[in-house]
Amino acid sequence: MAHGFCHRIAAAAAVAEGRVRRAHVSHQFAPHRFFLCGPQHPDRRNSMTTPTASDRLATKNIIVTGAGGGIGAAFARHLAAAGAAVAVADLDLAAAESIAAELRDAGARAIAVQVDVVDTDSVRAMFDTAEAELGEVSVLFNNAGVCIRQPFLEITEAQWKLMHTVNGKGTLFCTQEAARRFIPRGGGKVINTCSTSSRQASADFAAYAASKAATLSVTQSAARALGQHGITVNAIGPGIIDTDLWSKVERDDAGAEVDAASERSLNAYESQILLGRTGTPDDIAPTAVFLASADSDYMTGQLLMVDGGIVVQ
Repeated sequence: MAHGFCHRIAAAAAVAEGRVRRAHVSHQFAPHRFFLCGPQHPDRRNSMTTPTASDRLATKNIIVTGAGGGIGAAFARHLAAAGAAVAVADLDLAAAESIAAELRDAGARAIAVQVDVVDTDSVRAMFDTAEAELGEVSVLFNNAGVCIRQPFLEITEAQWKLMHTVNGKGTLFCTQEAARRFIPRGGGKVINTCSTSSRQASADFAAYAASKAATLSVTQSAARALGQHGITVNAIGPGIIDTDLWSKVERDDAGAEVDAASERSLNAYESQILLGRTGTPDDIAPTAVFLASADSDYMTGQLLMVDGGIVVQ
């Protein structure tokens, strides 16, 4: 239900009110690489497809937020394989550095940048660093985000604020900074990681679904505002994606197994996948390459679902 489904940081944002009310959310969320709900398939989940090398994006300098692992890392790998120079941005600098080193070892130009997407100074510094090291950025992927699974009647104000701050405001701030740089240059591309939840809500993910609907709204509003400047803004809607952190979803913060009702909810959700399997980050990444390329130049304001058929439009 998300670009992955979700990381259950449930313990109420045990972090709750005190931390969430701080000016920065920096240590309260993880990038979208942590999100998933769906059955575990170790043989597929722990494998990684080697992207096909090309020069399709050879002129592009690209920032990917939340790229320290999972879907964001897959984006970075596929974009680099297509010839792009990539700034691997993540709150977890060590994770970003690991992915950037992997890309460099494969012959790509890549750097690691630490960013807190809800801090405008941090976002500005991310762009400054990327442009100083790689050159003018022409494509931004807003992939960082957070998800909490919580029954509808148990959603707290802190959880609501956390998801809307990161998923909504974080996307807005990064898109605004990109636009300020793209407008004088005559154009650019912004791609946001939305979710099946942007279109189709679920009882245990109400706050998350609302926040991802906000991400989609930011996408469409930005497309209308920035099209006159040659800037396209589109989104990808992953479904249930297998990652190494699936175990964080099947257990709560105390280490207990997910309760029977929650398990039924997850099973019911995954049963909606028409293709009969959960996805991998490599299932999503080719769409990212397409949206970053000239092949998508006449598209804007669109949400491309890559979900195995959960949402049929």
